[in-house]
Amino acid sequence: FDAVQYFDTLTFDPGKRRFRLPDIRYNLYRFILAINHFRDELVVLENLPAGQASRMDEIERLIRSQKFATHAFRTHGPEASNLSDEQFMELVSIGKRHCQLGDVFQIVFSRQFSQGFSGDDFTVYRALRSINPSPYLFYADYGSYRIFGSSPETQMAVRSGVASVNPIAGTYRRTGDDIEDAQKALELSEDPKENAEHIMLVDLARNDLGRHAANVKVKELKDIQFFSHVIHLVSKVEGELGPTTNPVQVFGDTFPAGTLSGAPKYKAIELIDKYENQNRSFYGGALGYVNFNGEMNMAIVIRSFLSQDNILYYQAGAGIVAASVEEKELQEVNNKLGALKKALLEAEKLH
Repeated sequence: FDAVQYFDTLTFDPGKRRFRLPDIRYNLYRFILAINHFRDELVVLENLPAGQASRMDEIERLIRSQKFATHAFRTHGPEASNLSDEQFMELVSIGKRHCQLGDVFQIVFSRQFSQGFSGDDFTVYRALRSINPSPYLFYADYGSYRIFGSSPETQMAVRSGVASVNPIAGTYRRTGDDIEDAQKALELSEDPKENAEHIMLVDLARNDLGRHAANVKVKELKDIQFFSHVIHLVSKVEGELGPTTNPVQVFGDTFPAGTLSGAPKYKAIELIDKYENQNRSFYGGALGYVNFNGEMNMAIVIRSFLSQDNILYYQAGAGIVAASVEEKELQEVNNKLGALKKALLEAEKLH
């Protein structure tokens, strides 16, 4: 999230920086292992630098050895948070006041939780992808830290000269009963507060893409989608990129997502930096790929964990408008984290 400082004129409070993570990290991989789950096939690719000998045989030996270490996952101590329930609801009240003053139409304040552990955090990822299958499932191991999750939302994708974003805003909790869930979905589609919030963020996505893309269109509007613990309103906005348009520039135009910041985005981010008590770091950032043709597919890092020094960090936010109710926004944060907290419990049962 903090990488927005490189795409815009914003500067964050350095005293709130908590994590020892780079703001931006790019990796050019020599080896790529592409797994086709539908055909049960593994394709190994090597980006071979000129003048170097291939090391493909090393990779093949590793694959055929089928040896890997596993360590049972266990949580240690109680869950901690950077805010109490009361402090988060006070943040909601502050956000409402800024909406009422006209500084912003909407703002997303967030809350972080942490849990100590021992063992293999990949076990948590295995549990999470089973509990909450989502469009984006990822486990990125950077040595001293790992980021993994099950994100439902695209930051931006570029394919065949078309850039697209998928705003997700509007959230109801699932009940566990299909009939009740169908009723909840109908209520969500008719909820004036949730719909107003969603339309604001669709408009923001249109404006962001429109800075460097042409023929910007809303391809899907307020589609109801069901996830393991929540029901969301989801839209899709597309724009065409010209032959000289830099797709990374367009990515910068859309970053961070309005669904993680608010509208107007610049003012909302200023207020987030002012009122949240620590930097967001991984939360609300983006993770994905950019290929040599400028095509990309980036997920927003939500419904995700940061693992560092045997502590798992996870975070969620709520979109606040003038009509927000503090207790409901607190519940929205808890709803969004439901799958992650369940994954921690289930991971202790896996071996």
